[in-house]
Amino acid sequence: MLASYIPLFLQILMAAGLAYTLLIAAKKLGPKRPNAVKTMAYESGMDPVGTARDRYSVKFYLVAMIFIVFDVEVVFLYPWAVTFREFLTRSPQLGLFVLGVVGVFLAVLTLGLVYDIKKGGLEF
Repeated sequence: MLASYIPLFLQILMAAGLAYTLLIAAKKLGPKRPNAVKTMAYESGMDPVGTARDRYSVKFYLVAMIFIVFDVEVVFLYPWAVTFREFLTRSPQLGLFVLGVVGVFLAVLTLGLVYDIKKGGLEF
C-alpha cells in the first residue's frame, strides 16, 4: 500500500533538497556588500522613528479590512465561477441553490464593504 507513495516521497525529498542546496549556495556564493542604508530597518516606506510601542492609526486597520474582504471574495468566487456551469448542467435545482448561497455570501461581503466605507476606509 505504501509502496505506491514512494515516488511522491522521493519527489518531495528531492524538492526539499534542491531548495536547501540553492539557499546554501546563494548564501555562500552571493555578493556581500552591507552598508548602513541596506542594514537599516524599513517599514512601509517610512524611516523608523519612535518606539515599537507606538499605536497604529485606525486607517491601517480599515485598509486591511478592505483587503481581506476582497481577498476572501476572490478566493471563494473564482473556483465557484469555474465549476458553476457543471452545477447547472448536472442539476438545475442544485445550480440555483448554489447561486443563492453565493448570493448570500456576496451580500455579507457587500455589507462588510459598506461598513468599511462608512467608517472612512477609502478616504485619504
